[in-house]
Amino acid sequence: MPLDTRAAAARAIAGVLQGGSLNTLLPAALETVSNRDRGLLQQLCYGTLRLYPRLQPQLQALLSKPLRSKDNDIQALLLLGLYQLEDTRIPDHAAVAASVGATRALQKDWARGLCNAVLRRFLRERDSLADALDPAARSAHPQWLYSALQQDWPEHAEAIMLANNEQPPMVLRSNAQRVSREQYLQRLTDAGFAAQAGLLAPESIYLDVPADVGLLPGFAEGLASVQDEAAQMAALLLAPASGTRVLDACAAPGGKACHLLERQPDIALTAMDVDKARLTRVRDNLQRLQLQADVVHGNAAEPPADMPAQHFQHILVDAPCSASGVIRRHPDVKLLRRPEDIPALAAQQSAILDGLWPLLAPGGTLLYVTCSVLEAENSTVVQAFLQRTGDAELLPLQLGIPRAAGCQILPTRDGPDGLFFSLLRRRSESLR
Repeated sequence: MPLDTRAAAARAIAGVLQGGSLNTLLPAALETVSNRDRGLLQQLCYGTLRLYPRLQPQLQALLSKPLRSKDNDIQALLLLGLYQLEDTRIPDHAAVAASVGATRALQKDWARGLCNAVLRRFLRERDSLADALDPAARSAHPQWLYSALQQDWPEHAEAIMLANNEQPPMVLRSNAQRVSREQYLQRLTDAGFAAQAGLLAPESIYLDVPADVGLLPGFAEGLASVQDEAAQMAALLLAPASGTRVLDACAAPGGKACHLLERQPDIALTAMDVDKARLTRVRDNLQRLQLQADVVHGNAAEPPADMPAQHFQHILVDAPCSASGVIRRHPDVKLLRRPEDIPALAAQQSAILDGLWPLLAPGGTLLYVTCSVLEAENSTVVQAFLQRTGDAELLPLQLGIPRAAGCQILPTRDGPDGLFFSLLRRRSESLR
């Protein structure tokens, strides 16, 4: 028998409160509810986590005493109840009744009265509760991230945070080897899907309404993939020529590697990742799209010893980062990421650049990419690398907002995610 949808959402959110990743927890939760309720389950989980920094202080104010850690599921249920009342079209009485009813599915009937009292009190006091929030909580961002965005993007911080709190668009990439964007747009129209061409990437398509990929025409046969438009720019900026050797050093799940091959199938591509389990997704994507690459398990900071020095003409580094530019797609970042993570990530990014540079041939290019909007992970990392690497030079990029050592696309409502790009070239002997 399917589980109550709000109970399933509460369990998934409780898992995040305990330090788990929504990417890991959500698939299992989806299996516990009926097919017709899966969309609601996802909305409840993503929406509640996007607004968590705003909802949590209001919940604290509504509780006479904190809930015990073993009752994280009830805390999560209350949070998703507040989310429904604050940010959905679900009628207030229905949101309260359904949330209260979920206590039985969670086998915690004692919380029935608590849930009812808290949610009804919120309806009475919502204006005063909102007025009591500090600016960071009002923006639904943790204080450290709120401050970092204000520092790095004083003129754009508010727009970035508003975009972070929105449901992101579903963006497709038409497979240039199999179909043109115009042809696939027509396929979508014929199948009843409203869609628009993107403005940046020539293969990008925005669906008006997100859809199950299994229903998209030709998806299983490799005519299209899901990939944000900003992420699609990586293949265009690296732009490897036919016959060149290319390394995608942090390849999983394989979107950028596959796009490189779709745009230039005659390259010799090596797709490497440190996570052996995630390489399965790389292979699956290559197979679905009918593309060929050498898939390798390896750490970009300490590449496999059998990779020859100066072997690759092009290297793509989609570096591990805070994901501060894709928070709307990964809202658990607001709960799980800590300010001390940023220096640690910057150190990891620096180690990756140092580890990969010996593999780049003279005259070759390396594209450094993060899905971060924080300078500490972007220009600061690249500038430090340039200072300690004598044969590295920065190449200009005409994209997004110019930064000290690259360019930034910021997340926008109904537009691309927030990604940073920096293109470096290894000087040949004659240019040193």
